[in-house]
Amino acid sequence: MTIGRILVVTPTYDERDNLPRFVRALFEALPEADLLVVDDDSPDGTGVVADALAAEDTRIRVLHRHGKRGLGSAYAEAFERAMALGYDVVIQMDSDLSHDPRHLPAFCRAIDEGADVVLGSRAVPGGGVVGWGLGRRLLSSGGSWYARRVLGLGVRDLTTGFKALTRRALDVLLTPRLRCNGYAFQIETTYRALRAGLPVIEIPITFVDRRVGQSKLDRWVFAEAVVAPWLLRAGLLG
Repeated sequence: MTIGRILVVTPTYDERDNLPRFVRALFEALPEADLLVVDDDSPDGTGVVADALAAEDTRIRVLHRHGKRGLGSAYAEAFERAMALGYDVVIQMDSDLSHDPRHLPAFCRAIDEGADVVLGSRAVPGGGVVGWGLGRRLLSSGGSWYARRVLGLGVRDLTTGFKALTRRALDVLLTPRLRCNGYAFQIETTYRALRAGLPVIEIPITFVDRRVGQSKLDRWVFAEAVVAPWLLRAGLLG
């Protein structure tokens, strides 16, 4: 690969049991990457586990934050740190192994071929979901359909959290600052990249529902995802 320095970012909240397995799988798939764990004061001691992993491997860094501050703010803070440290590519991933690290070489190839944003898509041919019931499938696909219609976009999977962004994309996204903090953050970043004219592509992934722990989806996150596309369309979110 010729894409430069890669930083994988994974926000964590109560992922103590998942994190070591995620780290092993990540470095098996992409040993040249570094990892930044952004932990929001996990009550289960995830931060302690992350520190122990970092002590054993210089590729791992840990950012400890006070309180449960949200997915979007975790990524935004990580993006700023990645820019300051000179990384060329940032890859967003969940630490619960729902995002399979074996897809990472395909992400890197897409960046190498000219994409500025690569979306791991569950909604293009070859992509899919394992382990979700009908309700969760309808919620996810319906959310993407709703945001696409409001914003007039052709991207199939607007709510995916498995994505890669180049330094150029990060520069666009951080000026002005990102505003959304739940799953709407994923809609916001993709929309702003497309509006700036950056090459955005979707590659198929298989999303596997978490086996350990609980989903962080709540009513506030859902409500933000309903309102945010209209605010983005009106130009009220940057």
